[in-house]
Amino acid sequence: MMSRKKTLLLGTIILTGTGFLTRIIGFFYRIFLSHTIGATGMGIYQLLSPVSFLCAAICIGGFQTIMSRTIAAKNAVGSKKGGFDVLFVGTGFCVCLSVLAACLIRIFSNFIAIHILGEPETARMLDILALSVPVSTIHTCIISYYYARKKTGIPSASQLLEQLIRVLSSYLVYQIMISRGIKPDAIMTVIGLLAGEAGASLFTLIAIAWECSKYNYHFHLSEAEKNFKELFTLSYPLTANRICITLLHSVEAVLIPSRLRLCGLSNNQALATYGIITGMALPMVLFPSALTSSVAVMLLPSVAEDQAAGNDENVKKTIEVTIKYCLILGIFAVGVFCAYGNAIGTLLFQNEEAGKYLQILGFISPFLYLNSTLTSILNGLGKTRLCFYQNIAGLSIRILFVLFAIPSFGVKGYLWGLLFSELVSSVLNVIFLKKSARFSFNAMQCILKPSGLLMIALGVSFFADAILGRFMAGNSILNLILVILVMGSSYLSFYLPTIRRLKA
Repeated sequence: MMSRKKTLLLGTIILTGTGFLTRIIGFFYRIFLSHTIGATGMGIYQLLSPVSFLCAAICIGGFQTIMSRTIAAKNAVGSKKGGFDVLFVGTGFCVCLSVLAACLIRIFSNFIAIHILGEPETARMLDILALSVPVSTIHTCIISYYYARKKTGIPSASQLLEQLIRVLSSYLVYQIMISRGIKPDAIMTVIGLLAGEAGASLFTLIAIAWECSKYNYHFHLSEAEKNFKELFTLSYPLTANRICITLLHSVEAVLIPSRLRLCGLSNNQALATYGIITGMALPMVLFPSALTSSVAVMLLPSVAEDQAAGNDENVKKTIEVTIKYCLILGIFAVGVFCAYGNAIGTLLFQNEEAGKYLQILGFISPFLYLNSTLTSILNGLGKTRLCFYQNIAGLSIRILFVLFAIPSFGVKGYLWGLLFSELVSSVLNVIFLKKSARFSFNAMQCILKPSGLLMIALGVSFFADAILGRFMAGNSILNLILVILVMGSSYLSFYLPTIRRLKA
């Protein structure tokens, strides 16, 4: 049997590798979209996110987290059948909700597009998006079972498959549009989304069917009522929290283009700016979070098991190591995005504004990466109410900046709001965890030392840039990649001994 630490490490490595690969594919996809449908098209597509996020909150919401925790707890006592029972009861309920949500979106697509999203072009896209809600729900519920079992192979494969199918389907639709003389627009992104979710859902259904046959599992209705009551009782507060938070996210997303118009931008300019921030700059900032997201997924069931077993020391060490390495990664990301953000945005997306926004958004990296993992730990400890409080605080700050800062300062007002909200959320997460687990925080190891090393690494990278620039003046992309590699290598070399001790 593999030890718990090795299982956690292996699962994180698999998820991280897959996460980086899918994000690399995703970036090429976004570059392709920026060249085909433009920033305005990407902005229109991003307007759909409030609808898809709200559907996910209502249909899956707290059920995914509670299913993962409950399956992990049953697995800890050797009840594989109990885990399957929880999976199928939870999935059945979530799928029923998703079918209802899909029908409502189809019926009210015109109303949602015109009166809520404020963009009539999104109506036909909503009709297609509705079809993806049930298949996405199936996919999400099934992978929660594998995460609870700390089996990351199937989720990783489905994630990669979904991304590949999405990109290939969008490209196929693009070619069909071109061949028929139709100007490519954001509709091809929604078709790609539907195809990707359908492929991933089919793959996970086949995987779970094989898993059930391996253990000779048969579902019995006699256990369904008991499991449903347990899941619903635990999940409805979390679901209510998720819906509330998602509504605030939706308000923020819908308000941004309208507030941008108040500061003098036309409708197309407002949508383009929104598309550049949410479709180009923010995904780039989130790229390194493939590592922290993988850790967060693996931490929730692990922390839940530690709490159930009374291993408070393990919980304490988990929090300390998480804070340390999230800050190290975040501070390194600040250096890369602030020093090379303009070049990255211009080279990848051929858009100078993307580079400028990337330089500003780079400062949220430490807090962004830290929040994802600390929130997962809080959920693993069952502190869902505290997660709700910090999310509400952060989103309220962002909405206030959208309402009052954007009309006065333009898009920079929104970027300042993002930075301040992530900072507040991080502070609240640390305070809440400090009350739940008596961990220690070493500012020298977590902030001062990484910042000092960042200065050294930047100096090395700028020196390399000066040398490489002479020999590779005509290949700026390769020059940039090599400089960041040199910077990363010099920064990482200081932490290799610590990483080796952690693995041991």
